[in-house]
Amino acid sequence: MTSARPFNFAPGPATLPEPVLRQVAAEMLDWHGSGMSVMEMSHRGKEFGSILEAAERDLRELLAVPANFRILFMQGGGLGENAIVPMNLSRGGKVDVVVTGSWSRKSAAEARRYADVQIAADIGKTGVIPRDWALRDDAAYVHVCTNETIDGVEFHELPQLATGVPLVIDVSSHLLSRPIDWSRVGLAFGGAQKNIGPAGMTMVFVRDDLLGHALDICPSAFNYETVAANQSMFNTPPTFAIYVAGLVFQWVKGLEYAGKRGLAAIEQRNIDKAALLYGALDASGFFKNHIDPSCRSRMNVPFLLKDDRLNETFLAEAKSAGLLSLKGHKSVGGMRASIYNAMPLEGVQALVGFLKDFEARHG
Repeated sequence: MTSARPFNFAPGPATLPEPVLRQVAAEMLDWHGSGMSVMEMSHRGKEFGSILEAAERDLRELLAVPANFRILFMQGGGLGENAIVPMNLSRGGKVDVVVTGSWSRKSAAEARRYADVQIAADIGKTGVIPRDWALRDDAAYVHVCTNETIDGVEFHELPQLATGVPLVIDVSSHLLSRPIDWSRVGLAFGGAQKNIGPAGMTMVFVRDDLLGHALDICPSAFNYETVAANQSMFNTPPTFAIYVAGLVFQWVKGLEYAGKRGLAAIEQRNIDKAALLYGALDASGFFKNHIDPSCRSRMNVPFLLKDDRLNETFLAEAKSAGLLSLKGHKSVGGMRASIYNAMPLEGVQALVGFLKDFEARHG
């Protein structure tokens, strides 16, 4: 069942699958005959226990998470993990960060509070992920943001670190949009509010051997070993966000597209959506994306108008056309279309049609 809702291109909190929203609405007052909303349940009760168990099981299945990785459902968001990760993994030593945009730059700045941070490489204004990294053999870990939400830069293949130093990846804005090569990862983290659910929950995937090294100053509720030992229940978890995320996991598992199902279907649909939008931008003399095609994000597509004096007109006309939240981040300006998992192909088609019409009238 669908409706005539506008297409929401917000970068996060972001659009959710309409079937999930409808199920949440239907279960709001009474979850499965329990007489309670999920928001009213005890996190220690059997009802929520079944929700948490199913969510973790489905997430592990979708992403093929190996048995030697723990999945933690935490609070604090991706920004909070910029502190929580070094408090757990740095051991007060060295951390190398590859800067590919705004978020990895923030990660480096925060980690400096707890470790000796080196910028191993910096994208600068090149629009291309640098190939030459100055990595230290004795670093506690290497940090990369595999999809930069603001800048529209994405790693389409994870690096293979020759040093054996653990790789930490911030996957906040493309988690569940594609598979993850876990053989190259020590820890992955991401906020839920892009592809998975409402704000308030962060998912952490941490390899067993990286547990148990938290600094003394690390709060117990953010100590990965403690959280893992208590199955994400050391403190009250973000119960409603976990519930909605679980419904999204079920939606992804059941999705069919281009003869594929589940995560493979989501990935193919994301590839097709991104190709359609970038193709329209590249064919235009009016709109411009400055990121090299080798590392363009499938999730977040920033673009500039030929004349930025038309920005407000563009946004007003887009809103009237049912295309919402296209304003770019204040640090880079212009526009940004976030085309996460829940954005249907029809939404991108509508945006492309609007771009062509706008250029014809204002170009």
